[in-house]
Amino acid sequence: MTFDVKQVRSHYPALAGPTVFLDGAAGTQSPQEVIEAIAGAYRCGTSNGGGQFAASARADALTQGARQAVADLVGGDPGGVVLGPNMTTLTYRFARTLADTWTAGDNVVVSRLDHDANVRPWVQLAARSGVEVRWAEADLDDGTLPVEQYDDLVDGRTRLVAFTAASNVLGTRPDVRAITDRARSRGALSYVDGVHSTAHGVSDVAGYGCDFYATSAYKWAGPHVGAVIADPVLLSALAPEKLASSTEQVPDRFEWGTPSFHNFAGVIAAVDHLAGLDDEATGTRRQRLVTSLSAAERHEGALLKTLLDALGADERVTLYGNAPRRTSTVYFTVDGFTPAQVAAHCAAADINVWDGHNYAYEITAALGIRDRGSAVRVSLDHYTDSTDVTRLLDALALLGR
Repeated sequence: MTFDVKQVRSHYPALAGPTVFLDGAAGTQSPQEVIEAIAGAYRCGTSNGGGQFAASARADALTQGARQAVADLVGGDPGGVVLGPNMTTLTYRFARTLADTWTAGDNVVVSRLDHDANVRPWVQLAARSGVEVRWAEADLDDGTLPVEQYDDLVDGRTRLVAFTAASNVLGTRPDVRAITDRARSRGALSYVDGVHSTAHGVSDVAGYGCDFYATSAYKWAGPHVGAVIADPVLLSALAPEKLASSTEQVPDRFEWGTPSFHNFAGVIAAVDHLAGLDDEATGTRRQRLVTSLSAAERHEGALLKTLLDALGADERVTLYGNAPRRTSTVYFTVDGFTPAQVAAHCAAADINVWDGHNYAYEITAALGIRDRGSAVRVSLDHYTDSTDVTRLLDALALLGR
């Protein structure tokens, strides 16, 4: 297995310039293949789906192609891939649908570790339905999400357990299967936020045992398209709000309005690109994805160790989260400087990093840093190289000196 980061970077026009992009947790750059696929869809002409002419047939083909590509990426069923503008919009849509089945005395379980998009929709719909909200707490020392607490949190009246497959700030990877098993054993559904995790390793919806898995293509080199993956049989049992005139088919009935067919072309191209990250990957697209994303994860892991060792040796730096299973995302503060000042200093050196809570609203409050600007977030991605890390460390060394 090989991973040639120089070759990978050559596919990304944005990386040809001087800017260091360490902000992928908020959205990655896109390779030329994605850019050309989207432009090509515009050039050849598409129309709305379901028509009797070629442009409409192209739109339908792009929709089905995007469903299959997402299914291959995450190990799901293309017949259960619901496409939409982003994960947040889709999660609110599913929250409204599922809440119609909740009654007083029921409860839902959410996690402090999560991005707010997998917290607030459930909390708000629970309040409207008179349903109890229970909180799974993160270990503030290492940022893990202890599994054992779900033994007490989940009971026979639990209707949904929502949690993340990876924290978008601490990088923590919870034990997804252990939590979904606890939910299922008590008759609860599970909704897993895979937005951050999908970009940093192999996802396996079937292996996770979750009922819903959400992801967003713009976090893994694609365009702004979100997806929720579920069993088509489960989707068939749900009755979302929709236009009376729109289709009853699954998964289509969960998709409101006319989608961006051109962006679906970019989703397909992004998945194909990821499948080719390891030039020795062979087999089906799913098999090539497993090989390539495993190689990319090892590449990111090596860079992560270099970064963590250097930051850990800087007595000015406080690191948040130290889970043994994590993505290549680092969250830290520097004594004497606000996170915004650190990010601005990096920006002056043409290095993109984020500051703030990054929508990890609950965990930053629990850590006691949300009201102080939270922290600085650095995200290493498959196209990050050692020079990017060196430039960041050099810039931080010059901070205040």
